[in-house]
Amino acid sequence: MRFCKMHGLGNDYVYVNAFEERVERPEALAVAVSDRHKGIGSDGLVLIAPSETADFRMIMYNADGSEGAMCGNASRCIGKYVYERGMTDKTRLTLETASGVHALELSVSGGKVQSVRVDMGEPVTDCERVPCLLGRGEVTRAPIEALGRRFEITPVSMGNPHGVIFVEEPVEAFPVERYGPALERHPAFPQKVNIEFVNVLSPDRLRMRVWERGSGITLACGTGSCAALVAARLCGLAKTRATLALDGGELFDEWDEQTGHVFMTGPAEHVFDGEYEWHG
Repeated sequence: MRFCKMHGLGNDYVYVNAFEERVERPEALAVAVSDRHKGIGSDGLVLIAPSETADFRMIMYNADGSEGAMCGNASRCIGKYVYERGMTDKTRLTLETASGVHALELSVSGGKVQSVRVDMGEPVTDCERVPCLLGRGEVTRAPIEALGRRFEITPVSMGNPHGVIFVEEPVEAFPVERYGPALERHPAFPQKVNIEFVNVLSPDRLRMRVWERGSGITLACGTGSCAALVAARLCGLAKTRATLALDGGELFDEWDEQTGHVFMTGPAEHVFDGEYEWHG
């Protein structure tokens, strides 16, 4: 099976062109290729497939084999992949995902995609629809406890559930690996949840680290950055446009007040191509 390794700010996936490759048991394949000692090493598996409703379709799996609904970093990588491989000559594309169809705008120079702006859609701030059991309607700074420590969490969905926690201590030193797993599986989130730990550096700059549902600590999370901006805005801590500094680099996000949509702009990088022996 031929594959391509790509990353968006260090959030790395194995990409397979499903126009050309037939993938058997993708859930098991995701676990195998994601292993950083015995596999290729990644945060998951992404299939680039035909779509009946958009230019392309993204089917993604987390490192534990669970299927994900949306990934902003992977969306940008797909934009780069299909353009630079000659699968399209469009710089404005549509991408079908499990959370709906999203528009991509490619910034191209010298035949190479330098950055991609993704329409991430409207955030869901209704607690019950996230889904989250900490209240009804729009909920901000809801009290939640994990491993004996009390936090305040703001639930937001960007096609997948997020819980944003603003912390005073620098997130670089925050024990994400300790509290992330406990919060991911907290009973308040029946479908589990991605957790963002955020420092508000200024109204237009946030510093974030993330524990991703099904993958653990990752260097970046596109949907998580959007959720962090929305939560910060709802809590009166940020403007509608901000730079999100993640472990792997920076994203620029904006919550458009006219359309209600959140837009995310950032890079995508090709790492290498290869072949993987997979018997399904």
